[in-house]
Amino acid sequence: MSDDTIRLVTIGRIIRRRRRLLAVLAVVGALVGYGASLLFPPRYTTSASVLLPGAWEERELLTQTEIATSSVVLDRAAAALGWSGAGAGGLRDRVSAKAADGNIIKITGTADTPKRAQQLSDQVAKEFVAFATRITGDNSDPDSATRPEALRQLVVRTSRRITELADAAGPGQTVESVQTRTELAKLRTELQEAIDKLDQADPAAHRADMVVMGPAARPAGEAPPTRVQLIGGGALLFFLLSVVGHLTAARMSRRPRTEPEIAAALGSALLGTVDVPAERAAHRPEGRGARARIRRLLGVDVRWDTPTPQKSGDEAGRRIRYRRVCARLRDRLPAPRRLLVVVPDGDEIARRAAGLLVAEADGDPLLRVVGVSVPRPMVPDRDTESGALVVLSAGSWTAGELAGIAEACADAKQEVVGVVLAGPVLARPSRSAGRSPGAARPALAVGDDAGGGSR
Repeated sequence: MSDDTIRLVTIGRIIRRRRRLLAVLAVVGALVGYGASLLFPPRYTTSASVLLPGAWEERELLTQTEIATSSVVLDRAAAALGWSGAGAGGLRDRVSAKAADGNIIKITGTADTPKRAQQLSDQVAKEFVAFATRITGDNSDPDSATRPEALRQLVVRTSRRITELADAAGPGQTVESVQTRTELAKLRTELQEAIDKLDQADPAAHRADMVVMGPAARPAGEAPPTRVQLIGGGALLFFLLSVVGHLTAARMSRRPRTEPEIAAALGSALLGTVDVPAERAAHRPEGRGARARIRRLLGVDVRWDTPTPQKSGDEAGRRIRYRRVCARLRDRLPAPRRLLVVVPDGDEIARRAAGLLVAEADGDPLLRVVGVSVPRPMVPDRDTESGALVVLSAGSWTAGELAGIAEACADAKQEVVGVVLAGPVLARPSRSAGRSPGAARPALAVGDDAGGGSR
């Protein structure tokens, strides 16, 4: 797994084989989200819009948004609302403003109830308009309102004087009179254009008073994140973290999975691989106590990263693999051919494979099965055996654990003559009329300790 690309089938295997654990962790995440929702009370948000008539540049609109959230405006709004603890500092995190299209300033208020959110937005918008209007009035020249009107009156009088001069120039019977009337008409037109440009350049002419575009709408629902969102987000977060944790653990796993790696860890040669019909009970290690029951309840007593068993041939095809392993043993061992079959405790697939191998050998070679504890392996001393045969399943043990089994065999003067890998397969109906290994298993003597077995 450490060198494989993470594929959807891997994630699907995690969900299928760890569905109970993932479901429990998702419930825990939902409870954490619910607890977070209790720490953060529900909040409601609404907005009030203020229209700024006239032509405004972008930087001027940004200035207006800063004014809308200034401490002066917020202080006035807090004083008008009369809420306890709602000064400028308390409202600063609950009020925001931004410039929208069409010279509109949207003032957004957030409170713990829909009514308060609506009141907050409306009051801040009202105080903003009042303060902005006051600033414009204070900064204006007292004579600025009368100067444009006086200029217009002057233009009107000048236009009348031009008309009188044009009438005095005659009806246009001479060239000089025509030129004079034309120049006077052109002068009148230029004066009128100048007045029009003055009106356009006058901010007060086009920037009328700001207008609050109606009261803010009362919010119908909570502002995100809502309690439902926090609960769902917590469940999803814990679920994803669990899947990522499984993938990370598999990536960091140091369990050898290939045949050469396992053989190298045990310091011996691989004699072959055998198939064991998969059974539910074969995958679940035996154990008692509350911890073992919890592991079985959550489904973590079964490894998820083992590949799904493939369909195998019939029973006759599986027996051929066992016969070939026995034949290789006979070729490698001198007479009398006696071997100690070492099986790690908890490896039920390997234990069943060892039993089938003993049944297929039928005394040649004579095999005695012993189980060894992986944390503290202990192999019986050599008696009449010619060595030890290690039977295990791939991907269940680390390289250090396999090296410990090899060292235990060396301490007992048991040379590891070979390694047999066992893998679960989906059995098909038997088409063989011969003797089945399953029928011979009850006659086996398979011991769990050094003294067990038969010779």
